[in-house]
Amino acid sequence: MAAPLADRLRPQKLDDLVGQRHLLGEGKPLRRIIDSGEIPNMIFYGPSGIGKTTLASIIAKQTKRALFKLNGTTASTADIRGVVEQLDTLAAPNGILLYLDEIQYFNKKQQQTLLEFIENGQITLIASTTENPYFYVYNAILSRSTVFEFKPVEKEDVLPAVRRAFAFMEQEQGRPVSVEKEAEEYISSACGGDVRKAMNAAELCVLSGEEKDGVCHVSLQLARELTQRSALRYDRAGDEHYDILSAFQKSMRGSDPDAAVHYLARLIVAGDLPSICRRLMVCACEDVGLAYPQIIPIVKAAVDAAVQVGLPEARIPLADAVILVCNAPKSNSAYCALDAAIADIEKGRIGNIPRQLQNKHYDGEDNTHKGQFYKYPHDYPNKWVAQQYLPDELKDVHYYEYGQNKTEQAFQQYWSRIKGNNT
Repeated sequence: MAAPLADRLRPQKLDDLVGQRHLLGEGKPLRRIIDSGEIPNMIFYGPSGIGKTTLASIIAKQTKRALFKLNGTTASTADIRGVVEQLDTLAAPNGILLYLDEIQYFNKKQQQTLLEFIENGQITLIASTTENPYFYVYNAILSRSTVFEFKPVEKEDVLPAVRRAFAFMEQEQGRPVSVEKEAEEYISSACGGDVRKAMNAAELCVLSGEEKDGVCHVSLQLARELTQRSALRYDRAGDEHYDILSAFQKSMRGSDPDAAVHYLARLIVAGDLPSICRRLMVCACEDVGLAYPQIIPIVKAAVDAAVQVGLPEARIPLADAVILVCNAPKSNSAYCALDAAIADIEKGRIGNIPRQLQNKHYDGEDNTHKGQFYKYPHDYPNKWVAQQYLPDELKDVHYYEYGQNKTEQAFQQYWSRIKGNNT
């Protein structure tokens, strides 16, 4: 079985690698390190299909080191020791570069074994991960490595790779390949910055293209059929999951309905209904809050409807709710008030509950001022009477500040009038 096209066309030198200009452009830090020939231990962090493995291979070739590859999902400590055994042999006369893919799957013991050999410089480690290394890689490894973040490749950089893939397939198959310009552009943008996925999609298009008069024709429609879901990067337990959810909630908070609907669409395509509903409810309470308090039961009703009907119909009430949250006035006054109160409690500022609020109606013999002295607000005009509710230690503290919106300003005017007339 032939290797995938992306492997058959893997770049052999730095200038052939697409994307990552922030790292590999002329004068950029990683490019200077590679050109120096003195390669430190490194961690490549970023999504799949953007050149991490390819770059490791190029570095090994350029520095004339033996390249050994392991994968964190299958490798064991015995595999690591097996690589080290190749040191000072004809297999590795200039040293070893160990490329460990998906290092986040190595447990602590495995990473400690690895540490033993990179500590004494016997091997140079290049580890890659699709997850944030500061969360998944042990500090001992991190402190001895330099982390470089790889980013999804821009459409403009993917397009030449797609064209090269079609040209290679034409040469390999020995027949002309005619590709619509729109098909090339669609594959370049629909791959979501994953060059490997884009090149493999190009291969599929050639293998399934319609042949007329000895020419393989690749249309936009065919490209859409073969790459229809490839633009979506989503892992419900990974960084991309939380990045999309964060962008979704921040777009609603920022009152940008276009961005919010975009991220909603990505979550719907991924089928992540629970996360959508949770973030919607949080945003309605946290970010709209008292500026439009009626939104909470409205959004709750939309969420309930979405859960009951399920996808794909759930997208309808969800879209209504998202756009409503975006367009609603915003206030986090209640959220901030509670956080301020919690901060005081965590600092130990609690104090005794005032006597008039306690749930008891008797006094000990040592109390010289007997009685609860609670004033029942409903017995007074406007259902309010001045009395102390906070503990003595906090009696002058103000946690809540009225928001600058119609609803809370109306509350403020009402209570200013009432309390002003009764104090």
